[in-house]
Amino acid sequence: MSTEPVGGAAIWTPTAHDVGSARLTAFRTDLLARGVVPPTVHDAHTLQRWSVEHPEAFWAEVWRAAGIAADGPGTPEAPWTAVLTDGAVMRPPHQSATGWDGPRWFTDTRLNFAEQLLRRRDDAPALVSWNEHGAQQRISFAELAVRVAQCATALAAQGVGMGDRVAGWLPNLPEAVVVMLAAASLGATWSSCSPDFGTKGVLDRFGQIAPTVLVAADGYWYAGKQIDCVPRLREIVHALPQLRAVWVVPYVDSTLDVASALPGMPHAQRFDTVLAAQAQVREPSFVRLPFDHPLYILYSSGTTGLPKCMVHGAGGTLLQHWKELALHTDVHENDVLFYFTTCGWMMWNWLVSGLAVGATVVLYDGAPLAPDATILWRMAHREQVSVFGTSAKYLAMCEKEGVVPREVAPLPSLRAILSTGSPLAAHSYDYVARAIGERVRLSSISGGTDIVSCFALGDPTGPVYRGELQMRGLGMAVDIFGDDGTPLRGAPGELVCTKPFPSMPVAFWNDPDGALYRAAYFEQIPGVWRHGDWAELTEHDGMIIHGRSDATLNPGGVRIGTAEIYRQVEQIPGVIESLVVEQAHGAAGGTDSRIVLFVRLRDGVALTDEFQRVIRTRIREYTSPHHVPKVIVAVSDIPRTISGKITELAVREVIHGRPVKNIDALANPAALELFRNLPELRR
Repeated sequence: MSTEPVGGAAIWTPTAHDVGSARLTAFRTDLLARGVVPPTVHDAHTLQRWSVEHPEAFWAEVWRAAGIAADGPGTPEAPWTAVLTDGAVMRPPHQSATGWDGPRWFTDTRLNFAEQLLRRRDDAPALVSWNEHGAQQRISFAELAVRVAQCATALAAQGVGMGDRVAGWLPNLPEAVVVMLAAASLGATWSSCSPDFGTKGVLDRFGQIAPTVLVAADGYWYAGKQIDCVPRLREIVHALPQLRAVWVVPYVDSTLDVASALPGMPHAQRFDTVLAAQAQVREPSFVRLPFDHPLYILYSSGTTGLPKCMVHGAGGTLLQHWKELALHTDVHENDVLFYFTTCGWMMWNWLVSGLAVGATVVLYDGAPLAPDATILWRMAHREQVSVFGTSAKYLAMCEKEGVVPREVAPLPSLRAILSTGSPLAAHSYDYVARAIGERVRLSSISGGTDIVSCFALGDPTGPVYRGELQMRGLGMAVDIFGDDGTPLRGAPGELVCTKPFPSMPVAFWNDPDGALYRAAYFEQIPGVWRHGDWAELTEHDGMIIHGRSDATLNPGGVRIGTAEIYRQVEQIPGVIESLVVEQAHGAAGGTDSRIVLFVRLRDGVALTDEFQRVIRTRIREYTSPHHVPKVIVAVSDIPRTISGKITELAVREVIHGRPVKNIDALANPAALELFRNLPELRR
């Protein structure tokens, strides 16, 4: 078990070939050759600084490098009236009675997101899908375009067009990609949830946006179990009376009879039947729309009330994803890109954008450790995956389970591992180097549903330091602010963004005056985007994420990020995972507070006094005495959101006897009862 601190010597350094072949190098070299940037821009970090000082020039160059096809009043190479208008002050864009207020990008251009993702039309694989039973479908770029054309024709026949919403309640299947691209080709807006969302969780989301067409699956497999979605689907359809069509993917039952499964619903059909009826259609068409035309509606976790509906524009999503995939991740045409995700997480949207760079996108549906803990690594071997994306929790669990991917199957094509979803512990960097490959670059990335992209990412041309995200995103004016609202160095603080960027939401749904949008990011520190992460910049100009700022601990006035404790506790043998909160303590609820640590232990491991001493000693030695929990409690489960993130805030409410506003946002809401009225917390 490694105990080396965060930072230190680089654990991965690019070779001359790595640097020379990187798309980021080609991009920077081209800017230098054309005199766009000064000679002082000599690496990714100096390019990043230039990009936030010259946002109009930078984003115009990203447009050019991505080869965006668009109409507009300018030249074919620069079809816009202006790259950025009203961008001097960081504030939310808003359509008011007098016009548009706030930043607008690439004004007067018209493009289509699906057109960009479907430019490649050969027989190379575009989508490869797997589940717990192995490989399922392989769809070429040419065939994908045909299926999208057929689906779009069927959507248009239902009257779907600009501004309509098309919703998917689906496993991570190619059908989700097909319908999303078909909707985008027509100018409709796509929104999706994964099938592990319960009826209320789905209606909390889709009920707000009133979709015209719903596409769903009859069921799915997870951890070896077949789960039937049809009973919930009936409830959902009955609660969405505006639906014109319901298309069902026969995923678990190829003989599915929709009329029997959904009686009394004449607008319900099998999805394969829908496409077959349009078999004569072979070529998609695309409606070009304004840069900020709504493409996606994504949702906040909803743990504090109804989920917020974030509307993301087509142009901003396209530019950000191309930048992140091509420049920060170094995805090339013919690479094979995989990210373990569901259709309910923004990483699905990010993954699918791999089509825009000509990569093969691998979709996986099912449990990441079933039928055994090696399934994803065997899949990566079979499909010759170039970039393997996952969560920090998955890497930690593989390490705990003793999985050594390089021994499971050779991975000669694998160049990079990506991790997001929660802070990546320093020991996971060592695990990747030891168990997967020393020449595999590990890029921890961080952003959110809020921006459908990242604030901090990888740098294929620079070193990796354990525990650190390599760099702030190109074109993203990311900083760390202290409590006084000014830049902070050498200590953790609030992660902020001080200048506009193209993938800011174009709006929140049902937020006509922009009040929800402003409250979400702009009210605490006026004039900057406050993201809600507790982070710090490092001496390498990298970043460390310490957790959510609203979940930080403050015992004795010392503010502590929860990830600092998780990084230590989850290296201890016998601990599967943990959750830490601060509890008000003392007379009448008291003004004092203490740190409470909950641990989920392996079978046969007991939370004895000696084991508690081991935990406290580890935390004290590798963090500080302030981090040591006053109380440690063993629990059999830890609540998490449907997207898989542990929910400290919900547990904090329960242990203080306060209601959790929306338990339907949780994947395992029954776990909250394990934290209620604990005698250990009354002492």
